[in-house]
Order: sequence, then structure tokens, then C-alpha cells
Amino acid sequence: MFLLNLISQPVFAISAIVGLLLAITFHEFAHAWMANYLGDPTAKNLGRLTLNPFKHLDPLGTLFLLVAGFGWGKPVPYNPSNLKSDADEVKVALAGVTANLILALILGIPLRIATAMHVAIDSNLWLLAVEILLEMNLVLIAFNIIPIPPLDGSKLIFPFISFDARVTFERFGPIILLGLIIASNFFGSPFLVSFMEPIIRVLSFVAKGTYTAIF
Repeated sequence: MFLLNLISQPVFAISAIVGLLLAITFHEFAHAWMANYLGDPTAKNLGRLTLNPFKHLDPLGTLFLLVAGFGWGKPVPYNPSNLKSDADEVKVALAGVTANLILALILGIPLRIATAMHVAIDSNLWLLAVEILLEMNLVLIAFNIIPIPPLDGSKLIFPFISFDARVTFERFGPIILLGLIIASNFFGSPFLVSFMEPIIRVLSFVAKGTYTAIF
């Protein structure tokens, strides 16, 4: 995947890892903030309503970040019974990717200015670093809307399936997801890339005005 191609360029590899850590932190913070705003203080009481990245790191997700070049954060806990409706649960789910999109739009500002001034992004180390930070947010958005638990995309389909089906899906979803990540990173399976890349390309154009091929 994308980060694996950066190993020969330490500065860019570090930028990518830092970018993912920042993206994960803002993503999980947004989940916690939205849940608390909608009346569920579970995440706040557990110390997750914070921008401290160490509060949001998942051991396995961090290991994959370092070894495979892609990772994820510790899911923010929430109590659905404290929320008013299924719609509130969807709002909590969408808060994370919304935060990443906002961050990507902000990071896209200097890139748009550089493009308008006819400055090549790859001619400036700082602009390249900003572009990588932006792209890591897009990667996290595309990854998290995959409709497999515990990812946010699964929350969008839960209102349309039975409770028993949801319980079963939540039980086996992480195993399915882990298998797909391993298959994608180590065996070249096209599933994740085929799902994520079109989303990343569209969001890249929205954020910075140009398309990006991450994979």
C-alpha cells in the first residue's frame, strides 16, 4: 500500500505515520464529542474526550501502523441507551469521518494556494508533508466507511437489519476486517483498494482540487 512505498523516503514515511496518528486522534475525539453532545457521557467519563493521541491508540492498530503501514484507533465506547434514536447513533458514527474531512479541507488550503501560484507541490518539502497529512485523513475516511464492524460504516446499515443479525455481525466483523487488511497488505488482495481508491480520489479533488492515487 501507499505507506509501504515510502520506506525509502524516511521524511515522507514519518509524515505519513504522523498524519495517520493525527487523523486517528481527531477522528476518535469527534466520536467522543458527539456522543457527549447527544447525551452520552461514557467516552468523557473514560477520558476519551481528549486530543491526547495516546488515549486513542489501539495496540493492534498501532502495530499494523508500524508494520503494515496502516492502522486504526481504539473505538470510542458509547451507550446507545443514552441516545435518543438510531439517528443519534448514526451521528456519532459520522462525526469521526466528518472531523477528518474538515481537517483535510483545512490542509488543502495551502495546497490550493500553491497550485494557484503555479508552485509544484513536489518541489517543496513542506508542501509535500502537508499533502501527505491531508491524504492520511482521506485514507482514514475511506477506510472507516467500509460497512464492516467495528468501522463507522457498519453503523449506517444497523438500522436496517435485525438485532440478532447485528450481534452476529459485530462478533465476526473484526475478524473479517482483519483478514481483509492482512490480505490487502501482504497478499495484494484488491478488495480494500477497489473500495477505497474511488472515494479517496473524489475527496482529494474536493479537498485540494486535484486527484490523488494513494495506492
